[in-house]
Amino acid sequence: MTLPIALDAMGGDFAPAEIIAGARRAVDELGLSVTLVGVRELMGDPLGLEVVSCSEVIAMDDDPASSVRKKKDSSLVRCAELVRDGKASAMVSAGNTGATMASALLRMGRLSGVIRPCIVTPIPRLNMAPAVLVDAGANAECTPEMLVQFAQMGAAFHSAHYGSANPSVGLLSIGEEPTKGTPLVKETHALLAQLEGLNFVGNVEGRDLIPAPVDVIVTDGFTGNVALKTLEGALRFIMGAVLNVIGTNETTSQAGEALFPYLMPLASQLTPENQGGAMLLGLKGICVISHGSSNATAIMNALRVAAEMDAADVVAKLASSIVTDQKA
Repeated sequence: MTLPIALDAMGGDFAPAEIIAGARRAVDELGLSVTLVGVRELMGDPLGLEVVSCSEVIAMDDDPASSVRKKKDSSLVRCAELVRDGKASAMVSAGNTGATMASALLRMGRLSGVIRPCIVTPIPRLNMAPAVLVDAGANAECTPEMLVQFAQMGAAFHSAHYGSANPSVGLLSIGEEPTKGTPLVKETHALLAQLEGLNFVGNVEGRDLIPAPVDVIVTDGFTGNVALKTLEGALRFIMGAVLNVIGTNETTSQAGEALFPYLMPLASQLTPENQGGAMLLGLKGICVISHGSSNATAIMNALRVAAEMDAADVVAKLASSIVTDQKA
């Protein structure tokens, strides 16, 4: 029997209504099993879904570390405990990102040999499997050894999730040459170039994020988060600019009628809510982090990703990808 996915009903800008609606859609449209975790009196109608009650909520602006320690009966902590105790196959939250990571780490624990967990985020590529960016925000300060592990886990994730036989890995830098970049980047490049079993192709630049020429782009969490949000903002601007032009006169209206059948599938591929959220790699369980502004569609897709990770046995594959003799 497939275990349900534990969903934090209280996390996100549009919780609990959009979270619950997304869960209901995941059950009805995707055939998933979902357990809501939340404060019953604040949830409203659970739409017929199973509910695990808690008494506390970690707010979006709460301090991650202290809130997880103090609010032990929060929806986030209870979600992580359901996974730890074998009562859920995965956890999903659109709430406080730092608290989500802290809850998952403290309750599930790290895989053996993992220095730090990291966030992997899909970056769309047209008509092919997405690339992934790792780390996308979990670790602002990193060591070269951490980045090596991010590369290994990112490659294992891409193979498990997208079926790539030998995913290519690139290191984000300011130039393609091995001598370019910060001391962190240059030392990491040297380690990756010597690592057996990893298809490391060298440095990639910011212009390579879309379309990415590699399957896995490795960087520290600070750089990765800035790059990801810059990319999201640029795509939003371009799509908005195109839509604002269409329909301004008879010529653009006619052009719009001709182009919309081609533009809409493209927009669907590039829309963040259809990507399904980011996964926290390096834990003894599955944790998917959805955007704070997630609507029902985004939540449904985040639950889909969690189910796919469970079906692909991603945690076991990540565990086997780690080099255990790295120093912190």
